[in-house]
Amino acid sequence: MIISLSTGSLFTLPLRKVFELSAESGFDGVELIINQDFQRVSPVKLIRAMQEITTIHSIHSPFMQLDGWGGPIDSLKLSIELAAACDIPLVNFHPPSWMGFEIGFWRWLYSIRDFQKELGLDGKVAVTIENMPWTGRFKINPNILSNTQQMIDFMREHNLYMTFDCTHMGSGKANFINDFFMFYESGRIRNIHFSDYGHGREHLLPGHGILPLTRFLNHLRNTEYKSTVTLELDPSEFPKGERIILESLKEILAFLRKETRPQATDARSHAHEVFQVVSEN
Repeated sequence: MIISLSTGSLFTLPLRKVFELSAESGFDGVELIINQDFQRVSPVKLIRAMQEITTIHSIHSPFMQLDGWGGPIDSLKLSIELAAACDIPLVNFHPPSWMGFEIGFWRWLYSIRDFQKELGLDGKVAVTIENMPWTGRFKINPNILSNTQQMIDFMREHNLYMTFDCTHMGSGKANFINDFFMFYESGRIRNIHFSDYGHGREHLLPGHGILPLTRFLNHLRNTEYKSTVTLELDPSEFPKGERIILESLKEILAFLRKETRPQATDARSHAHEVFQVVSEN
């Protein structure tokens, strides 16, 4: 597996510093979130400069309004064009918000018959949609496709891949492993956002929340998943000071590598057995 660091984990630092910390701590690369750094600049030149530091394995399309990027449809298209121009294999985006009245985005999403062909430039860039969290006092998911089976059906019907977010799924279902295996069995997962969840807070360090993350990684290890696991934390989870942040990143990376290290077992058979067990429970 490729173990990547989301630049959002340290968005309070300059972008170059985030890339340097990722490289120095030993991550295989980064997931680049398109943010305010990409306003009024040449995006290609900026990315090329960052790629000299470490590999960019994926781009996260903007989830906020940025000058020159337009709304969610235009910003997704621009992100895919940027990925193709810079040889980045994957672009992730958030689904429309029904609570935010993103009706135009919603209609457009359903109008695409084949995301990989129509948007992904015939497979040059894998386009993934991300599962979203349940929030607030009444645990409401404000985005469409919040039901696991409905999302799987939509992805199959529209040839769309997935970024599975642990903390988002865990915000609604603390024991989220069954849902993960439902998505895994669909063959659609191309990226995993890894972090903990607890007490209404998302993107926590492993162990700071209530999710069974070690058990999840052990199950993941026994599948045939060979794509990216992306550490995506809230910056407040890190201590102050670059040197301490660097040591923290090294410790988290060591944990991820240890728990995902392949075992000498029949992975496909074991994954099927695990799926059966979690389904029965």
